[in-house]
Amino acid sequence: MCEITVLALTLCLGPTLRGAPAPNTARSVAGLERWELTVDGVNREALVRVPDAARTNPAPVVFVFHGHGGNSRSAARKFALHEHWPEAIVVYPQGLNTPGRLTDPEGRRPGWQHRAGDHGDRDLKLFDALLARLRRDARVDNCRIFATGHSNGGGFTYLLWVERGDLLAAVAPSAAAGARFVASTPKPKPVMHLAGERDPLVKFTWQQATMNALRRINHCKPEGRPWAEHCTIYDSPNGTPVVTYIHPGGHEFPSHAVPLIVRFFKEHPAATQ
Repeated sequence: MCEITVLALTLCLGPTLRGAPAPNTARSVAGLERWELTVDGVNREALVRVPDAARTNPAPVVFVFHGHGGNSRSAARKFALHEHWPEAIVVYPQGLNTPGRLTDPEGRRPGWQHRAGDHGDRDLKLFDALLARLRRDARVDNCRIFATGHSNGGGFTYLLWVERGDLLAAVAPSAAAGARFVASTPKPKPVMHLAGERDPLVKFTWQQATMNALRRINHCKPEGRPWAEHCTIYDSPNGTPVVTYIHPGGHEFPSHAVPLIVRFFKEHPAATQ
């Protein structure tokens, strides 16, 4: 059985990072709290929903990462995952200005680190700090910690799988090419990948390569079966299936897929933690 951790942990982690403080973009959204915390001497923010029941009973946690140029407020509105899963603790972190791989080479817009070691691992440390605060202020079900994100946020979700995989039960990246992350062969984990067939930015062929790599890592059966509209599930004897959600659109996040992300997470808690 998974243990429920309620210990207080420090939020200031390691040496100070160089860089500007987080922009004040995590403004209030109805039903969400605006959290401020300091990570390596840098002000960071997130919008958070902690249900009242999570103060006394273990609750699932979902981290939702916006795309490059986005913010926590827009992610909260587009995903609205706290509305689709009201029993869950939902966290919408705010990124810092970051050079993009496909756009914004000067790094004038918010995003997430691209690989381990980038920017002093500032965003991996933000994840650690937010989880520590949740464990201090609420009751976290360690068997049900999940992550999802779109575009650059989806890529960071894959990085979390590689670097913090022991903490996560399942992940659901959208519009991301994570083949270079999963090439490091992380521990198999249930994953749902969302891709647009006409994506002009993160090419569908790149995402196909990612989905093929996922099935190899999770030792999935070669043939899939229908799971929901637009969805195919590739079963795994290890209990780590891959679900592919392939829609006919472009790079936009398919907001109608959120109930399926919630369903996928509910169906795949970690066996042990």
